Amino acid sequence: MRISIGMRTIKTAVGSAIAIMLAQLFNLASPTAAGIITLLSVTNTKRSSFETGLFRIASLALACAISFLCFTLIGYNAIAFGFYLLFFIPLAVKGKMSDGIPVSSVLVTHFLIAKEMTIGLLINAFLLLFIGVGIAWLANLFMPDVTKELKEGQNIIDDKIRQLLVGMSFYLSDKDTVVDCDNLLDKLKVALKQSETKARLHDENQLFSEDSYYLDYFTMRRLQVNILSKMNQVIKEIEVEDSRMVVTGVEQLLLKTASYFSEDNDAKQLSQELTAVLVAYREADLPRTRDEFEHRAKLYQLLNEFERFLELKTNFSEKHPPRRL
Repeated sequence: MRISIGMRTIKTAVGSAIAIMLAQLFNLASPTAAGIITLLSVTNTKRSSFETGLFRIASLALACAISFLCFTLIGYNAIAFGFYLLFFIPLAVKGKMSDGIPVSSVLVTHFLIAKEMTIGLLINAFLLLFIGVGIAWLANLFMPDVTKELKEGQNIIDDKIRQLLVGMSFYLSDKDTVVDCDNLLDKLKVALKQSETKARLHDENQLFSEDSYYLDYFTMRRLQVNILSKMNQVIKEIEVEDSRMVVTGVEQLLLKTASYFSEDNDAKQLSQELTAVLVAYREADLPRTRDEFEHRAKLYQLLNEFERFLELKTNFSEKHPPRRL
């Protein structure tokens, strides 16, 4: 059986060992606690590690205050520790410091074992925490750069959307060429889910800066794909010959969108051309039969969905001007 050792495992193992050695170097009591704190503090992203560390420091301060009251009033015994937990846990949860509950409580047991809370023991507890959290922060500074993977994800998703737009245009043109739009949509949704997960990790690894570009990009594409899924269903219900002139305009617009579909295209020109198609729709002869009326309504629904599709890209481009490569 093959065993895989990931980057996080390596960082955790090395970081925990270094934390213990540092604690020993400073002659701290219970140096292994620093290693355990590092073990618990190495997370998947820089931001989560940083936030977890800060919450654990605040959590220990709260834990020391509550345990001091309990040990002073009741004594250094199990009952006092139970009362400490009774008050500490709900307060820590309310203060969104749940991650600090186990670590802080383990450090509090050092006071229970020593049967005293001296300045020296308090300093020892905080130094153990600072070392453990600090090493975890340093370990999490080393994160793999996923920018290349995100760019590849963009290319794959955009290419499949182009294929989907072409496939829809082929359906409206009654060409013999058939594109399996349903299969393309399924593949798109899988690719988008994977890319959004990577983009979210990339965003969480920007510790002191905001870089939500890729996350916003894949979110925008996911919303567009949801619209394309609706358009795909509507297109199947349209009788092409009932509205040939307008259908031809939509077909050409879909092809043109596929041709110009890219990361940097803001879709404004395409939106103007869609407006022209809508004008042609409104100026077309009135439907003469019930079936023709229903097909015309489906066509109008298709145009409205496509308008929303283009608006999503326009809004994204306004928030994120063309990327510097």
